[in-house]
Amino acid sequence: MKRKLALLCVSLLLMASLAACGSGDNDTNPAASDTQPDTSAPQASEETADTSEQAFEVGVIQFVEHAALDATNQGFVDGLKEEGVEVNFDQQNAQNEQSTCDTIATKFVADNKDLIFAIATPAAQAVAGKTADIPIVFSAVTDAESAELVESNDAPGGNVTGTSDLTPVKEQIELLTKLLPDAKIVGILYCSAEVNSVFQADLAKAEIEAAGLTWKEFTVSSSNEIQSVVESMVGKVDCAYAPTDNMIAAGMTTVAMVANENKLPVIVGEVGMLEAGGLATYSIDYYNLGKLAGAQAARILRDGADPASMPVEYLSADECELLINAEVAEILGITIPEELQEKVQ
Repeated sequence: MKRKLALLCVSLLLMASLAACGSGDNDTNPAASDTQPDTSAPQASEETADTSEQAFEVGVIQFVEHAALDATNQGFVDGLKEEGVEVNFDQQNAQNEQSTCDTIATKFVADNKDLIFAIATPAAQAVAGKTADIPIVFSAVTDAESAELVESNDAPGGNVTGTSDLTPVKEQIELLTKLLPDAKIVGILYCSAEVNSVFQADLAKAEIEAAGLTWKEFTVSSSNEIQSVVESMVGKVDCAYAPTDNMIAAGMTTVAMVANENKLPVIVGEVGMLEAGGLATYSIDYYNLGKLAGAQAARILRDGADPASMPVEYLSADECELLINAEVAEILGITIPEELQEKVQ
């Protein structure tokens, strides 16, 4: 009997010891510990939900990649950040394809974005045709009224407003006459499919005539035509003028390759085209244009402003800059007048 009791005591002690060991394992295992509950995952989920509720969903549709539109895009993003508006951006680029613009616009509307930012006229037209409810802010559109995006630039009247990239065409033609005093015939180079460009070309024609010069049109309908069209200008005109046309801007290196090789000066609409090989420009700042659009979007998203009563906005004249490409001037053998020397890059 005593032997059995002794064996029973030993067994009980052994079981207690094993139970204590198991309890020690739980204490050192964070996944099983009662004293160290894993609350990090629920906390992260709550933070994500809070951020998602506060952030606006903004779709960005850019028609094509080139320096001016890229700068506009960045300015818009930075402008909203400076305004303190929390935004999730869905960035899409149509790569110069109208059908892709339509596809992107359709998706943004289906996703019920809080606002859509459209960069360049074709992008703005695509998205404006898909919704009358979602606010649309555009930029790099020369004349929204002639593009039928708004009822009028002063009173848009619908769900669309934005910022215009109308450049100082008169000053650009004056610059042409100062740099090229012997020029008589000016070739106007642009894409005939862009309403934005047709509008600027008409302004240029009037200013060229006012300066006592004559003009000839050279238009393209696809990027594949740029080289052959520029080649056709050689010997027919004394210089060329290329406004802020998206297709020409995207293909400006091709334009410059042909033009500069054949001693054909090209006055361009904006600084990105200048850097790609144009001779001179009187350019607006596309980054600041984008920031101006960002401020508009902030008023709509944060303050509940109505695009219908928000006039299309423009950069002031003092934000334009006259620039001359020194390297191209040397290639072309052009002597820069003393009054313009400080504008040489």
